[in-house]
Amino acid sequence: MTDRVLIFDTTLRDGEQSPGATMTHAEKLEIAAMLDDMSVDIIEAGFPIASEGDFAAVSAIAKASRNSTICGLSRANFKDIDRCWEAVKHAAKPRIHTFIGTSELHRAIPNLTMDQMAERIHDCVTHARNLCDDVQWSSMDATRTEWDFLKRTVEIAIAAGATTINIPDTVGYTAPVESADLIRRLIAECEGGKDVIFATHCHNDLGMATANSLAAVEGGARQIECTINGLGERAGNTALEEVVMAMKVRSDIMPFHSNVDSKKIMAISRRVATVSGFPVQFNKAIVGKNAFAHESGIHQDGMLKNAETFEIMRPTDVGLTETSLVMGKHSGRAALRSKLSELGYELADNQLADVFVRFKELADRKKEVFEEDLVALMRQNEAVEDRIKLKSLRVVCGTDGPQTADIVLTIDGVEKSASTTGDGPVDSAFNAVKALFDHKARLQLYQVHAVTEGTDAQATVSVRLEEDGRIATGQSADTDTVVASTKAYINALNRLIVRREKTAPDHDTKGVSYKDVGQ
Repeated sequence: MTDRVLIFDTTLRDGEQSPGATMTHAEKLEIAAMLDDMSVDIIEAGFPIASEGDFAAVSAIAKASRNSTICGLSRANFKDIDRCWEAVKHAAKPRIHTFIGTSELHRAIPNLTMDQMAERIHDCVTHARNLCDDVQWSSMDATRTEWDFLKRTVEIAIAAGATTINIPDTVGYTAPVESADLIRRLIAECEGGKDVIFATHCHNDLGMATANSLAAVEGGARQIECTINGLGERAGNTALEEVVMAMKVRSDIMPFHSNVDSKKIMAISRRVATVSGFPVQFNKAIVGKNAFAHESGIHQDGMLKNAETFEIMRPTDVGLTETSLVMGKHSGRAALRSKLSELGYELADNQLADVFVRFKELADRKKEVFEEDLVALMRQNEAVEDRIKLKSLRVVCGTDGPQTADIVLTIDGVEKSASTTGDGPVDSAFNAVKALFDHKARLQLYQVHAVTEGTDAQATVSVRLEEDGRIATGQSADTDTVVASTKAYINALNRLIVRREKTAPDHDTKGVSYKDVGQ
């Protein structure tokens, strides 16, 4: 373990706790399979006590895993730990991850004294270790915990049988030099510190999550907790793709490595962006659309002569192809299957046939179909079981109002129509939907992205709705922005209906009280 760093991916737990990023059962299993296939060391599959759905997902992932250790999160109580073990015990390599907030601020929430908290840590880690040989303990808000107490709790957890000690920067407060020094000091001064693996879990509130994680490795940590695309609470977490590629590119100053297959990074990045509803920003390191794009004349000239002049890694290192397969109306099924496979989509023959028809329809409206068009096209295949479906939409807009929308929806199999006005075509269309399906959901987010260039570009629209604490995100793409907006709005409503009918608020991951939720 002197030079190998374990990659602990928590996309399915911390990542999914991002408001609006909830994934379906099938989506969680799909992402877990991709993580397992790319040789991620530990997959934190969820928070089993949070809901029946989370328990079922963690249990299914544990049974299906081939390579990775499967981990579940639990609070510092026996009920949580027992439920976690029930979910992960079927894995070939199970792990229980239990935590408690140790800083003064977090100790005040359960109103525990230092001695009471120390006793609880001992009892819970001991209980977990009696169930499972692989136990991880986390000191939530460790970077703001008093040194003496942090040292004391770490030693208690080690003595009770924890095999991994995680030191989270829960609020993204620390700086790289502090991160390295803290890990180095814990290993040197804690009894048993040299006999366990120290881990780091950094949030990105000040934009230093990846730097803090790599600094912790320099200080002796040998496990990095991270997520695909940096997904996570608030500003997110350390991004898996960033730490893996940083260690690969800068092996001269960081003589560490992971076993993650970097060539599969781009495929899983795009898939996570799709199922979570959180698009990757264009200038995102490693996986953003512009990460390997060059527009400046000086840069283009340098790239043509020697790619290394302006690229510190090759596109193929993360799974991109150096040459682009141009897709258009003359492309056949074989070409479409190949391109979709490159993008991380493996389709059965009947699925391909359906997508091929819609691909041809799009290609007839566009001169060239880009990779982003295909991703947007695939998103249309991922709708939840729809109670509401758009049959037709006609809008009238312009300088001479009012703006109107005539819409026909199929709701629970029954066709309904309405004509409404609004402040612009999109507002009119949304009002028409609400006229036919009354609801109290509040529009939290409306974003439009032209995913390709030109006046015939597809628009990808993201809509986020909130109702009684439940949040749902819908996405759709179309060359008609108003149609894409309406479909995204309806998609979000359908997802909200599923959450309303199948998930009790007090059993949802987002509904677990602040004092109980980890890291």
